[in-house]
Amino acid sequence: MGELKWWQKTVVYQIYPKSFCDSNGDGIGDIPGIISKLDYLQDLGVGAIWLCPIYPSPLVDNGYDISDYCSVAKEYGTMEDMERLISEADKRNIKIVMDLVFNHTSDKHKWFEESRSSKDNPKRDWYIWRDGKEDGSAPTNWRSIFGGSAWTLDEKTNQYYLHTFASAQPDLNWENKEVRQALFDAANFWLDKGVRGFRIDAIVYIKKPSEFKDLPVDGADNLASIAKATTYQDGILDFLHEFREKVFDRADIFTVAEADGVYPSDFDKWIGENGAFDMSFDFSHIRLGFDEDCTWHKRKSWKLIDIRKCFTEDEEATKDNGWVPVYFENHDLPRCINYFFPQGTDTKLAAKFIATILLTMRGTPFIYEGQELGMTNIKWPSIKMYNDISSIGQYELALKDKLTPKEAMKGVWKYSRDNARSPMTWNSGSKAGFTTGRPWLPLNDEYPNLNVETETEDENSVLNYYKNLIKLRKQYPALIEGDYEELLSYSPGIYAYARTTKDKSERIIVIANTTAKIRGYKIPELKGATLLASTYGNREATLLRSYEVRVYKVKK
Repeated sequence: MGELKWWQKTVVYQIYPKSFCDSNGDGIGDIPGIISKLDYLQDLGVGAIWLCPIYPSPLVDNGYDISDYCSVAKEYGTMEDMERLISEADKRNIKIVMDLVFNHTSDKHKWFEESRSSKDNPKRDWYIWRDGKEDGSAPTNWRSIFGGSAWTLDEKTNQYYLHTFASAQPDLNWENKEVRQALFDAANFWLDKGVRGFRIDAIVYIKKPSEFKDLPVDGADNLASIAKATTYQDGILDFLHEFREKVFDRADIFTVAEADGVYPSDFDKWIGENGAFDMSFDFSHIRLGFDEDCTWHKRKSWKLIDIRKCFTEDEEATKDNGWVPVYFENHDLPRCINYFFPQGTDTKLAAKFIATILLTMRGTPFIYEGQELGMTNIKWPSIKMYNDISSIGQYELALKDKLTPKEAMKGVWKYSRDNARSPMTWNSGSKAGFTTGRPWLPLNDEYPNLNVETETEDENSVLNYYKNLIKLRKQYPALIEGDYEELLSYSPGIYAYARTTKDKSERIIVIANTTAKIRGYKIPELKGATLLASTYGNREATLLRSYEVRVYKVKK
């Protein structure tokens, strides 16, 4: 690979706008609120902000059901606010990255309203319509990602439309050239505004099979996962290369795909010099223990050391061509402390463990809002308190599989997307500095201790640990441009790797204990090495304590 580009040398911070900072007291985060916190993000060391959707939406799926791609939702502000955010961020050398949700729209989008108006409407073919079976039932037995049939009958025309997600999120027909051009025009609209990157949502579903047919039933609901029918279909890359040609190649931006089902063995087709995108999120470490459908109550046991194989495969696949985003949290996941570590683990140690791996790995680190504080999961007693449509679907699926309501709630507590969507905590005041009104989701109970103001003053806090590691990453070239080499691959509990510059002038070794037990190790080249960082703050010879991670600079 040649000289690294700006997005390979930066740290990306993901913002869920609704939950970040509210400027007007309505309990909903907004764009002026984000602007007010740009200095905080600059001080943290962030170089790019990925914004979850800020477009107009009925909010069936919290903004991922978009009704207008080229406007700003009034609850978040105005287009002038958005332009000011881009400008103010740029003054701080922070780039804005937008979310593109192009597999589907809202059913309130004007395109769909036209499409459903009649069978002969010019936009009828902009979506996917089919007649039902002879008995009037859905065209196929596919289950949507959120549960229930992936088909909804529209009584006006007596045809079904397809939706990979909720019924309020009808899938677009990418086979139609007019659809593709309209989407490309929307993306270019934001490039012209000064946006410097895109995260592309659910992109693996855009290409549908040539034949729609039933699949073997895989659940108590007598349905089959739509993912088995539509993920990564032949011809999808033709669409994506057209996307790159007409949008991505126009400017010095980066693109990162949410491409669930695309594995390291496929990276050469999806990313790098000949790929459609610059980066693609790998879900391997996130999917550990899950079945293909990620059914919460069916997750099997797994060990933290298993992430070693996932990250090493990513690094091996991209060592000569390609680049990966490194992440442990996002808006679709629970808090990583609760997700990756057993109950009872010291949360500060767990948060620092994650931070160390995240910021010393080869790739672009993605931090999700609140992750830098060590925020934990919320735990509300009733499913009625949850806003997340996915949580409701998983809860109902668990009940169909004969789990009790109490058992079903355990999955919601552990995996709900609302865990990461509860508001950002800025101080220990009554509303955590997020709002002066009533927050749209309840605050995390831990906010009196887990907040920006408190952690800024504590030199041993998770927040300050993140700041120090980001500075360390910028200080040592090996941590950004260095090769990756796994060490101690035989160890049942230690994950160790080296980052070495091409000219061999700098070598840094990271060694992590992925268990709660004290573990010994032997790496001869660490003799005389300089300890740059440790989750415990000091050195203990050749023993690693519970979930301890250390970063060493090897002596030349």
